[in-house]
Amino acid sequence: MTVKRMDNVLIVVDDLEAVKAFFIALGLKLEGQSTVEGAAIGRLIGLGDVRATLAMLRTHDGQGIELDKFHTPEAVRFGPVEAPMNALGLRRVMFAVDDIDSVVAQIQAHGAELIGQMQYENSYRLAYIRGPEGIIVGLAEPLG
Repeated sequence: MTVKRMDNVLIVVDDLEAVKAFFIALGLKLEGQSTVEGAAIGRLIGLGDVRATLAMLRTHDGQGIELDKFHTPEAVRFGPVEAPMNALGLRRVMFAVDDIDSVVAQIQAHGAELIGQMQYENSYRLAYIRGPEGIIVGLAEPLG
């Protein structure tokens, strides 16, 4: 048994439209959006009776971000919205980009906050951005 590839990462959100627009502005494509509900979905994820709207977004090479907005049961906020990078748990998603300056400018025009940027040796230019609901995205532009 081997893992073939990562298919997607799930992010539970409160404002689905704002977060979806953020990832589309980054360059991901909306693959589809649907509402799922019922006891079978609840059993799958361990929550009882569920109703949620989900949107699947993908990079050009097929990597996925799934955004879920729970209607029932309501989502539970765990910790502060703008948790620091050393908070336990999943902290960021990183994407490789061709032109970090244009991506940063584009995403800032959509209201994202630049946390910081740097060059790592002669390998990468890096930038961290905070989007809606405190979601942190890393950008990496390979050098050379």
